[in-house]
Amino acid sequence: MSAKAMTHADDPDRQADAVMRAARVLVGVVARSVAEVEDLVSMPQLRVLVLVASRGRLNLGQVADALGVHPSNATRMVERLVVAGLLARTEDPDDRRYLALELTSKGHDVVERVMAYRRASILEVMAKMKGTQRRALARALESFAEAAGEPSRGEEAWVLGLPS
Repeated sequence: MSAKAMTHADDPDRQADAVMRAARVLVGVVARSVAEVEDLVSMPQLRVLVLVASRGRLNLGQVADALGVHPSNATRMVERLVVAGLLARTEDPDDRRYLALELTSKGHDVVERVMAYRRASILEVMAKMKGTQRRALARALESFAEAAGEPSRGEEAWVLGLPS
């Protein structure tokens, strides 16, 4: 199909532009959600909390690898979160040489607060759309997330302790 014969909806560049435009909206929601807890944690610390919330028990090496940072940087960040009462270090039942990191109830509350803000903000935007548009958007974004390898909503809800 020639570029002239292609409709706007079929043009891959226009499709990518639409996704990028929506991504800007979502990045704005994420930025505002981080501001909700910036008095408690920094952005990198929040990344650690969300990482542990989404993957479960991790050791320091796994945190460093997932964040792409040197283990000493991860150690300092985790230590601050432990001191703040947001993470707990326990003996790893699978390998006693490692300490496992888990969210405390306070850490879980921080992650839940951020996720609740994001959900409310997204629902506010979606409320301005027709029902058919919301359903089509949800299906399209689910396909997009699956193509990128993201877990399903049910998995995310269970990991974060939210109702599924």
